Parts: sequence; C-alpha cells; structure tokens
Amino acid sequence: MAGPSQPLTSLPIGQAATVTEIRVPPQSRPRLMEMGLLVGTPVELVRFAPLGDPVEIKVRGYHLTLRKHEAEQILVRV
Repeated sequence: MAGPSQPLTSLPIGQAATVTEIRVPPQSRPRLMEMGLLVGTPVELVRFAPLGDPVEIKVRGYHLTLRKHEAEQILVRV
C-alpha cells in the first residue's frame, strides 16, 4: 500500500516515487510540463547540491535540476 504524499525534497537520496501533485505557481507549470514532470510520472531523487540547492532528480530517463523551493512544491508518493 502506498504511503501519504510528501514533498519531493523529503525523499532519501536514491528513492523512487510517483508525482501526485504539483503546487508550483501557474507561470512555472508549463516549464515543468515541457520537461516531462507531470502527475503520475515516476521520479527519483538523485542528489542535493553541496549547500542543498538545487536538487537533481531523474525523470523519464534523464536528469533534471530544480530549485529547492520548486522541488518542495512537488508532492510524491512512494
């Protein structure tokens, strides 16, 4: 059984999950959609930069870097 949704940034490194909700501002949504980040998409947290920002994730077979405040607004379920 799947757990509750949580921010993408709360996953341990290497953990895979599925996007359940994207709470970014409307002006940021098209950019994320163009990069393939949609509700229902599997993602994996790859790493945080040395100071914790940005965040690198793996989505649809490629690596994507997001600002930490954006990644915090993407909810996922393990």
